[in-house]
Amino acid sequence: MSVSVTLPALGESVTEGTVTRWLKAEGERVEADEPLLEVSTDKVDTEIPSPASGILASIKVAEDETVEVGAELAVIDDGTGAPAAAPAPAAPASAADAGAYVTPLVRKLASESGVDLGSVTGTGVGGRIRKQDVLAAAEAAKAAAAAPAAAPAAAAPAARTPALAVSELRGQTVKMTRMRKVIGDNMMKALHGQAQLSSVIEVDVTKIMKLREQAKASFLAREGVKLSPMPFFVKAAAQALKAHAVVNARINEDEGTITYFDSENIGIAVDSEKGLMTPVIKGAGDLNLAGISKATADLAGKVRNNKITPDELSGATFTISNTGSRGALFDTVIVPPNQVAILGIGATVKRPAVLETPEGTVIGVRDMTYLTLSYDHRLVDGADAARYLTAVKAILEAGEFEVELGL
Repeated sequence: MSVSVTLPALGESVTEGTVTRWLKAEGERVEADEPLLEVSTDKVDTEIPSPASGILASIKVAEDETVEVGAELAVIDDGTGAPAAAPAPAAPASAADAGAYVTPLVRKLASESGVDLGSVTGTGVGGRIRKQDVLAAAEAAKAAAAAPAAAPAAAAPAARTPALAVSELRGQTVKMTRMRKVIGDNMMKALHGQAQLSSVIEVDVTKIMKLREQAKASFLAREGVKLSPMPFFVKAAAQALKAHAVVNARINEDEGTITYFDSENIGIAVDSEKGLMTPVIKGAGDLNLAGISKATADLAGKVRNNKITPDELSGATFTISNTGSRGALFDTVIVPPNQVAILGIGATVKRPAVLETPEGTVIGVRDMTYLTLSYDHRLVDGADAARYLTAVKAILEAGEFEVELGL
């Protein structure tokens, strides 16, 4: 029987996606829930799993093609031999099911376990409900059934949004890990040892986003790594540091001196299972976008695979934290020890903006983001911070990266 692979909803406002890479070729076998292809949207880059085990019979959408949510991407032959039935009109999704992507395997498991999928919050990519979510819901239902009946409470109004998954840490007291202690000690040392404050600037990154969209396919083919927005911010931050040395410095308290660095060694905050780690791109100011992309991908991969070395985590003269990749509009990040500044990147969102054109002042929809510079006021004054942020903004909004991208 043929099983259709469609583009699931990967976010509330995501309406289309671009196939960036097929992980399987036509004729290859694939297992249920095994990553089948990679898709890029204006919100996320993610993998799409196979909804069934079988042979990848045909690919309907080629790499670099953009399709709408719900479009057929491929067909899986599950080997049962039964002809595919004509699809019945889809029933409207309930509010609880909206946006959820469920494989046939998970649906079958839910049916056998007596689990209502509408009450399950998926923990997979794009909110996908995995078999582990169904098993957890089944166990929770068993535990609730075994518990003494409580006095009936007043009925709560029906939820309009899916409930958040309850953390397994809820109600527990656990020992603090060594990594968590190190992070905590460093943050406390930095926060209490410096006169920290933050300045924020708004940046129009529309041109950067368009350049990335135009170049990402050829960039991947040429350089062997994906082109994310992050290298543009690293490049701009590093170039601005060359002109604003006061932001790329260290206060030597014991000697009563200041060291202004002659190299831009930029730490990149990476979220990992063990906690926040900050590998360092050495000499970032002398790298092009390809070099920064490769260094970032290599270091982030090592962090997530627990292969990072101490040398790769030391020597930063400036740090960048991209909490915008997790949806934060902006935050007041803490300056790390032995540095005097850190740049926070907020989420890139479409907003109306006032534009000056030859025809006059107009309002247009633009890709906008907030940049936050937290700094040590013992060395960096507010005017210094503003000048640095303005320089970064100018580089990003000019977007003169066509030569590096081969455009």
